[in-house]
Parts: sequence; structure tokens; C-alpha cells
Amino acid sequence: MDTTPKIDVRAATRSAREFLLAMGLSLDSAGLQDTPRRMAEAYRELLSPRRFNLTTFPNDEGYEELVLSRSIPVRTVCEHHMLPFVGTAHVAYLPDERIVGLSKLARLVEYYAHRPQVQERLTRQVADWLYDNLHPKAVGVVIEAEHSCMTLRGVTAVGSTTVTSTLLGSLRDDPSARAEFLSLIGLPPHHS
Repeated sequence: MDTTPKIDVRAATRSAREFLLAMGLSLDSAGLQDTPRRMAEAYRELLSPRRFNLTTFPNDEGYEELVLSRSIPVRTVCEHHMLPFVGTAHVAYLPDERIVGLSKLARLVEYYAHRPQVQERLTRQVADWLYDNLHPKAVGVVIEAEHSCMTLRGVTAVGSTTVTSTLLGSLRDDPSARAEFLSLIGLPPHHS
């Protein structure tokens, strides 16, 4: 998968400089002189997903239990304020004929997080991609994140987190499977 946007760091640096000046900041001090370039590089990193290929293997052992990667780091920027939100993702699937290389679950989260996002869409994108490309019996994705657009400005709800979930297949339809998944990630079964 490769949808890396074309990023012009020099133009972004010029724009960051103009933005900071428009906000009334002086860029004369040693600490701020190189800030426009650092801002451009930081956003380039946040908005540039690494390319990856989904590595799958035959499910030769006929494994029929949940495969879960917990606490995958999430860092992205909200598309409304371009401020970071950070947290963790829990990604699970119930294999059918194929299993996936475990590192690919974290790479998939990273791939969709490296763009302006809303948490609800990010959660759904990860789940849908796994469901559509791996064809498992079930997929579950839960993301817990703290949004700096809520904690640093506006309501300033410091310490608040947002939890989103997408459950597909038997994790959506079977209450006991859903309860197992939610208990494994530390959420009460009545969450979804």
C-alpha cells in the first residue's frame, strides 16, 4: 500500500514561518529561528505513512481462536485543528483460511494514522481493511486516545480519553465472542 502524499518541505517551511509571524511571534531568538523548518519536518513525519505489504500465511494448523495485538501506539493529528491525538489501538481477528504477520497489524494502524484523521474513521478504516483483505471470520478494533484539541484548548478536559470501536463478523454478532474480546483488552463487555 502506498498513498504517500507529495510533500514540499521548503514550501511548508515558508508557510510555517508566515504562520508564526502572523501569530505575533518573533523568530529572532535562537530557539525560534529554525522552528518553521522543524514544524514542517514534524508534520511531514506525521502525515507520511510508510509503505507496507500485507504478509499472510496459510492457516495450516487450523487456528480458530482470537489473534489480538494490544496497546499498539497511535499518533495522528485531528483534521479539525491539526493538533495531535495519541493513544493505543487494540486489533484482533478470528482467522479463517489465512493468518497475518503480526507486525502488520501495527503497521496497518500506523498507515491509516499518518494522515489528518478523526478517531471514528481511523477505527473503521483499520477494521474494514483487515476484513476486506484477510477475509477473517471476525475483526475487532478499539482505539483509546487523548485528543489535544480537547485537553489543550476549548473545554480543556485534561486526562479525558475517547474510545471508539468497530466490530465485524462474529465479534459483532456473537455476544460471548464480543465479551471475550472486550475483556482481553480490559473493557467491560457492555461497552459496544
